[in-house]
Amino acid sequence: MRFMIIVRTAAAAGAFRPPAPRLADAMRKYNEQLAKSGVLLAAEELLSGSYERFAFPVPGGRVVPVGGPAPDSKAFIAGFALIEVKSREEAVEWAFRLPLSEFAQGEIELRKVKETPDIEAG
Repeated sequence: MRFMIIVRTAAAAGAFRPPAPRLADAMRKYNEQLAKSGVLLAAEELLSGSYERFAFPVPGGRVVPVGGPAPDSKAFIAGFALIEVKSREEAVEWAFRLPLSEFAQGEIELRKVKETPDIEAG
């Protein structure tokens, strides 16, 4: 089963700064561990300040641009990893191993990717 690990950092933490060398090294090692374990499908850091937001406020209506990185501007998505694991517990374990708490304030969101059996089950 596939999961997406979504990393949200406090807005000030990611505001147009390159990552600290220690953080970049820690993330590189984490991604290497994911790859060596055979669970990594994709992982990317998102460039801060490179966002555009669009809304579709009315079903059947037009898509409209809206400002800001997030409605509350308190956090933004800094990066993600898409992994394929055997269980939710394994996905949670990988999420806990993210080496971010030493470097930044934020949160990690873990989302299961909908797959064909999930779609059929509703």
